[in-house]
Amino acid sequence: MNGTKKDIRKLSQADLEAYFTTIGEKSFRAKQVYEWLWKKNAHQFDDMTNISKNLREQLGEFFQIQPVEVDLLQKSSDGTIKNAVKLHDGNVVESVLIPTESRTTACISSQVGCSLDCTFCATAQLKRMRNLTAAEIVDQVVIIDEESKRFYNKPLSNIVFMGMGEPLLNYNEVIMAIHKITLPEGLGMSPRRITLSTSGIPKMIEKLADENLRINLAVSLHSAREEVRNVIMPFSKKFPLTDLLESLQYWYETTKTRVTFEYIVWGGVNDKKEDVDALVRFCKKIPSKVNIIEYNSIDDPKYKQASPEALEMYINGLESNNIVVNVRRSRGKDIDAACGQLANKTTS
Repeated sequence: MNGTKKDIRKLSQADLEAYFTTIGEKSFRAKQVYEWLWKKNAHQFDDMTNISKNLREQLGEFFQIQPVEVDLLQKSSDGTIKNAVKLHDGNVVESVLIPTESRTTACISSQVGCSLDCTFCATAQLKRMRNLTAAEIVDQVVIIDEESKRFYNKPLSNIVFMGMGEPLLNYNEVIMAIHKITLPEGLGMSPRRITLSTSGIPKMIEKLADENLRINLAVSLHSAREEVRNVIMPFSKKFPLTDLLESLQYWYETTKTRVTFEYIVWGGVNDKKEDVDALVRFCKKIPSKVNIIEYNSIDDPKYKQASPEALEMYINGLESNNIVVNVRRSRGKDIDAACGQLANKTTS
């Protein structure tokens, strides 16, 4: 029977109202069930205690709930927690809890594997198996919120779509998940505490701007020189920097939210003065800030950590042009939980 049951979390509240009407139930039951699913995160129909036993049994006969579960939890020496999250079909993704003194951040996945081919990223070396559903994305957030309370005695404060996958290539489910996370009938978190990180797909960035979600946008840039970026991120040959810039200018005009550029500096790849100058010129064309991210090795000899002098050259070049720059030290490297390292090494 399981194979014929619908996943109830794929239904909207309007869908649920229509279902209850067809079986002769009051439409307000839809609101009750919807709250159980998205606000109270019920994973069994029997948890829905304000609904009659008969109706709970009827729901169980025709629908199923397919929650994710933590298959393996690893804790880093710096307090970072990595979850190997098992999906209902046996696939596994990874999510990460990053604690600091003032906040805890969930780094969540949107795809099993990745659709893109960034050569420096371990996740990109995995075949994309499928997109995650909105429910599977929300479940990661709920799990990390619980872990944040259990291990650090505070609720989850921030969410970044920087785990496995390209969020804008799972657009509809990611948008739905953001609604479930932010709306009062869902988790009720502030959209300003959510950052969506993309490798840069211009048409989808413009579409996202039109959603009026009030979230933050981060773009994995890594070079503002076309010929260098095309080697680091081969897919970007289809999306020239001129097109990316236009979409980001549209993003800012529409949302009034500045863009964050994520930028890794590698020795011998993008560590010359001309690389810095190109980045400065690019940043001057769009209100933005730059996060320089420490490189985390994936055992590829083409990529090695840049020298301190190269990093200093970037910092000085950006700051002297009044561009905000932060250097992000990696967390969770000892458990392969750092940026670019999520590759399901813990699973067979």
